[in-house]
Amino acid sequence: MSVTIGTPLQSSAFKVLLLGSGELGKEVVISLQRLGVEVHAADRYEHAPAMQVAHFSYALNMADPVALKALINQVQPNLIVPEIEAIATQVLVEIEEQNIATVIPSAKAVNLTMNREGIRRLAAEELGLPTSAYRFADTLESFRAACDDIGYPNFVKPVMSSSGKGQSRVKSFAEVDAAWEYAQTGGRVNQGKVIVESQIDFDFEITLLTVRAKNAETGEIETSFCDPIGHRQDAGDYVESWQPQAMAPAALEESKRIANKVTVALGGCGIFGVELFVKGDKVWFSEVSPRPHDTGLVTLASQFQSEFELHARAILGLPVNTARHSTAASAVIYAGVDDTNLSFSGLNLALANPNTDLRLFGKPEGFKRRRMGVATARAETTDQARELAEFTAQQVSVHQN
Repeated sequence: MSVTIGTPLQSSAFKVLLLGSGELGKEVVISLQRLGVEVHAADRYEHAPAMQVAHFSYALNMADPVALKALINQVQPNLIVPEIEAIATQVLVEIEEQNIATVIPSAKAVNLTMNREGIRRLAAEELGLPTSAYRFADTLESFRAACDDIGYPNFVKPVMSSSGKGQSRVKSFAEVDAAWEYAQTGGRVNQGKVIVESQIDFDFEITLLTVRAKNAETGEIETSFCDPIGHRQDAGDYVESWQPQAMAPAALEESKRIANKVTVALGGCGIFGVELFVKGDKVWFSEVSPRPHDTGLVTLASQFQSEFELHARAILGLPVNTARHSTAASAVIYAGVDDTNLSFSGLNLALANPNTDLRLFGKPEGFKRRRMGVATARAETTDQARELAEFTAQQVSVHQN
């Protein structure tokens, strides 16, 4: 099964259209560029991170079906690779049905996972996977009832959001109305609907990066797994991650069973970030992203092929290798200010240790809690790697100009 890649900017070019051009997309673009792919990057604002390394870039409202369809017709890509939620997914379904381009990993996967209701109903009701108890609500009255029904504390999330936006932990009925208001302002596409989830008593949560890629000889799609990634969140947003996360063998096998079941159901090729709760040998499904996962930034330091290289290879039909060479950790670097035209200093101090590295994303605007970069570190143990990654991130100072 031979795979052919042309030459960028020539008639033979193999074109990828990236929908969403954040820091994860930027690393995917770099991996695709190394393999000779012509990359077109789109986002809602100019100069997004992935745009800075793509051949072409476009700023548009990707939730506008007319604008999105016009862009696809203009670019005529071989592959469409969504990176964010705010996309008119019905257009992608039509594009796939008409065989205009291949949607990664599939239009069905993008359509379901962009909406927490779709993926939760697939996982719990169709596939029978263990999840937290949940209810959906689309009015304040039904939301109040759902919170009472689920009990306290519970977690509230807009059905369409990412990186913790609009999410909150509700400890009592007195906090219900405020949580509803916050959820309405935090969604990527405000549909007014939220999911209320019961709190699971878990020991830790993991991201199990799951890769669906074609066997080089048979052409059959096979599933492989990276070592589990542990992570710590603050208000639903990842703060640090490490690989590997120590866990019971039975729990790891159950995690792989769940991840395999949900990714096979979604179909297609590429990397999936499967989020799971773990307690002893028990595992619960939480969410899945059909693309590289923010907690997987640690793989830049830990694996022979990072999650971004794995994604690029898998979507191009190339062989993948999920092996890890180091124990590593990542720590987020925040802007700490609301401003544009920021500068970063202390990089020489951050990189003084040979086992550390940095990625500064180049975002044109910073907010206090906006992720502007990440530090990675390798060490003998995960605790040492976490400590070194955190120290490295702290050496970087963000300045207003």
